[in-house]
Amino acid sequence: MTKLGLMAASGLLAGAATLPQPASAQGIEWPQEVQAEEGTIVVYQPQVETLKGDTITGRAAMALEIEGHEEPIFGAFWFTARLDTSYEDDLAVIHDVRIARVRWPDSKPEHETRFTEIVESAVPPEGFEISLERLSASLTAAEREKKSLAELRNDPPKIVFSEELAVLLLYDGEAAFAPIENTSWERALNTPFAVARDTKSGTCYLSSGTLWYSAEDPLGPWSVTAHPPEDLVEMAPKPDPEDVASKTPPRIIVATEPTEVVSTDGEPRWQSLPGGKLLYAENTETAWLRELATQQMYVLLSGRWFRAPSTNGPWTFVRPDQLPSAFKEIPPGSDIGGVRTSIAGTEEAEDAMLDAEIPQTAAIKRSEARFEAQYDGPPKFEKIPGTKVAWAVNTGQQILEIDGGYYAVDNGVWFVSAKPEGPWAVADSVPEDEIQEIPPSSPVYNTTHVHVYQSTPQVVYVGYTPGYLWSFPYYGVPFYGTGYYYRPWWAGPVYYPRPPTWGFQVGYNPWTGWSFGVSWSSGFFRFGVSWGGGYHRPGDYYRPWGCCGGWYGGGYRRPVYINTGNINIGNSVNVGNRVNVANQIQRDARIGDRSLTRQNLYNQPATRARVADRATVQRDVQRAPTARPATGRPNDVYADRSGNVARPSREGWETRQGSSWQRPNAGATAARPQTPTARTAPSTRQIDRSQLNRDQAARQRGAQRERARPRSTPRSRPAPRRR
Repeated sequence: MTKLGLMAASGLLAGAATLPQPASAQGIEWPQEVQAEEGTIVVYQPQVETLKGDTITGRAAMALEIEGHEEPIFGAFWFTARLDTSYEDDLAVIHDVRIARVRWPDSKPEHETRFTEIVESAVPPEGFEISLERLSASLTAAEREKKSLAELRNDPPKIVFSEELAVLLLYDGEAAFAPIENTSWERALNTPFAVARDTKSGTCYLSSGTLWYSAEDPLGPWSVTAHPPEDLVEMAPKPDPEDVASKTPPRIIVATEPTEVVSTDGEPRWQSLPGGKLLYAENTETAWLRELATQQMYVLLSGRWFRAPSTNGPWTFVRPDQLPSAFKEIPPGSDIGGVRTSIAGTEEAEDAMLDAEIPQTAAIKRSEARFEAQYDGPPKFEKIPGTKVAWAVNTGQQILEIDGGYYAVDNGVWFVSAKPEGPWAVADSVPEDEIQEIPPSSPVYNTTHVHVYQSTPQVVYVGYTPGYLWSFPYYGVPFYGTGYYYRPWWAGPVYYPRPPTWGFQVGYNPWTGWSFGVSWSSGFFRFGVSWGGGYHRPGDYYRPWGCCGGWYGGGYRRPVYINTGNINIGNSVNVGNRVNVANQIQRDARIGDRSLTRQNLYNQPATRARVADRATVQRDVQRAPTARPATGRPNDVYADRSGNVARPSREGWETRQGSSWQRPNAGATAARPQTPTARTAPSTRQIDRSQLNRDQAARQRGAQRERARPRSTPRSRPAPRRR
């Protein structure tokens, strides 16, 4: 499997749920219906207008089917609601729905009051379920902020090319060791790999669990050894029984500064893409392209493109919206179709930007949420220049001091205390303005993406957006990391790493987000972390860095175990064809029935108990009416911003007039949206076609993404019924 394929696979085993997959993950049909006392209300897929925090506003077309009426009565309603999300289940719940206004262009004036009362009383407070794929696509037509973080740093790392399989052994600065108690060994603190040194002979050893290397110096050169010391092997964790030692042990490349390795299996083998404008190296797991017109080379690292005339450099950063036009022509179904996520203006990049706007949310039980601060000695805080915020430097956790109060983030939840040592309680609110001033040059910058929405005496509603997991928008594509180097805390045997941008083969998958440890080096990464790479104190295994329950370097999921010891470099794994990728991943990674999901920090073994089930915090849930799929009805009715109800046809848009669908006046092409009010009588059949076209395209795109999402079991769709 190539790295490009693994970009689509990364994070799967780490994020795979061990619990049974809920039925909601199999897809949520639209339209939906709600049973009212006088009939049935069919609600078509909502059209989102704004999403701010966990508050969503929008409008939806509806049809009221009342006994005694031969034809349904069409209308539109505007609503404000709250949003709960679960990336693991591909589920969003629009709940606490409040009807803001209703318009009935398809009814007689004397009926409007009665119809409006029916809707207002029937729409369930528990709301409607919608897949995240459909919800994120609907944001295309919504009011949303498209901003890029111009303050990110995009200096290229050192880029090393190797024409043999290679693994990057990265130290965070010069190699630092601490003794392993009651032995003659010491191990490296500041690398995620398993590096040990004999205090008597000075010989160093490195292992992937199945392969062992030795060197006289921690910086190498490293060579394979068939006879590692028995006592060292005995101390190390047992290798995964499915791991198989490679027939060609990879070369070990050592670095003490931000570095990335581009490794090919022999000389680069260049393949042409359709159109003959671009070549790509097929025998590497790095996105490495060449533009024929200029002979410039491009590599994709942590979501960033860098360009150079040759492998010797010099490398310069290229903004994703300023790539050669040929990049947009890369076919989604090609071997490197996955890079389209990192090319501004492509559908795949737009999808990624939309996904980044939806928060992962949870209701946190005050009685179950716990946080304990751990410092290396007395708490030590440093002021963040240009802000009122100071951050604790001698801890692996994220603890802030603001105006004499103390705030900590743990796995997407804010805690507050009057003292740096605690006691700590879940925060009802945080000084948002001060926190938002934290710049990307600070290692606690990601805390600006964690929010407190509301609270009750029992629970606090919280959420985080991908920036908390170090994923940021930049001119139309997702970037990983800020690009800044953050100094670790290292005092004697205690070492706290900070989040890096480079050196961990970070890959992006539209279904699972970012993850570390792809490629054939995953065995080294896995084995090293399990043995104690980046650990805190002698005798301790590595504890997740405090930002978000991640592993070495601030990642937000465990090491990725895709390859099982076999080096699959050069295979054509199509990232663009996501369904085929899912099948390939399931075979290669042996993940069985597990679905492909983004990891939810609120649903980890260590954090799950503090999350309240939504049903326990919703009053009268069992008595409230619930929405269900409106079987047999196509999801093709829309409401424009004026409240006109319309549907597409072969001849163009039709509006509902009386009891039939009719074409609007040819001259009325795009009316300026009016401010509708409840019970407004129809006064015009002008419709905003451009807005409806955008809404239709977004709905279709969401449905396509929902169908394409890799799933463990197929789901059936009802056949549409003609009205």
